[in-house]
Amino acid sequence: MRAVRVHARGAGVGGLVAEESPYPYAGEGDVIVRVRAACFTPDELDWPASWVDRGGRDRTPVIPGHEVAGEVARLAVGTTGLSVGQRVLGLTDWNRDGTLADYVAVEARNLAPLPSGIGHAHAAALVMPGLTAWQGLFVHGKVEAGQNVLVHGARGGVGMAATQLARDAGARVIGSGRGRSRDEVLELGAEEFVDVEQPAWEEAVGRVDMVFDAIGGEVLDRSAAVLRPGGTLVTIARPPTVRPEDGRAMYFIVEPNRDHLVRVVRAYRQGTLRPLVGSVRPLDQAPEAFRAKKGTAGKTVIDVA
Repeated sequence: MRAVRVHARGAGVGGLVAEESPYPYAGEGDVIVRVRAACFTPDELDWPASWVDRGGRDRTPVIPGHEVAGEVARLAVGTTGLSVGQRVLGLTDWNRDGTLADYVAVEARNLAPLPSGIGHAHAAALVMPGLTAWQGLFVHGKVEAGQNVLVHGARGGVGMAATQLARDAGARVIGSGRGRSRDEVLELGAEEFVDVEQPAWEEAVGRVDMVFDAIGGEVLDRSAAVLRPGGTLVTIARPPTVRPEDGRAMYFIVEPNRDHLVRVVRAYRQGTLRPLVGSVRPLDQAPEAFRAKKGTAGKTVIDVA
């Protein structure tokens, strides 16, 4: 099959090549997915999990990418809940070969049905931002209607999803980012916008019940001060170094979860969640897409079909 691989740890994006690769092995409980569209995270070649299996053994050459939309091509022994030919989307395991290939082996529990009305490109772009925002808001943040939620980085992929999902849950959303993002963030449904490049932006925020941080750095460190007593700070950037005196602060990494993904898909179908698709490129241009991705708007989608 065709795939994009890197053969040496440390080779970075420059080591990515489009080439022929062996067809994936399907273990018990796995599904082989015929990939139609895939997405990647620009810095995933820096993740330790990208280079080793679950036992810590080197697994180079590796295929990057973890977001997938396509059809079930084969069911392995012990796999239930899906059928050959069924349209699916999902998030693959960090320690296994990824989705920038014609076919990928995925644990069936990490896949959800993809309704016929959703195109493959939008489905692939929905997976990572949607799941991350859902888990941050509802699993870790316990957001409820009527609460005030500050979303840092509301113009980014995860921030956009968090803004839309929090608004749909009945929360009052304050979106933050650079000043030029103001109009777009307000169009997403945020009631207010805060420019975090301005000094003393905390005063403009006031006090909130939850902070969802997708920026990190100094913005994250200063965010504990805007929480109300008992509030929650959730970040995907790094473990917080400054914690609220009376509340919770946590860092989390998104996890594959079929039930959560079904809810994300439902939000898309209801029109309350829309991912931002940036450029769409064929598989053989995936190495170039990796190099060009940082700083560009929207998810870059690799059209494998």
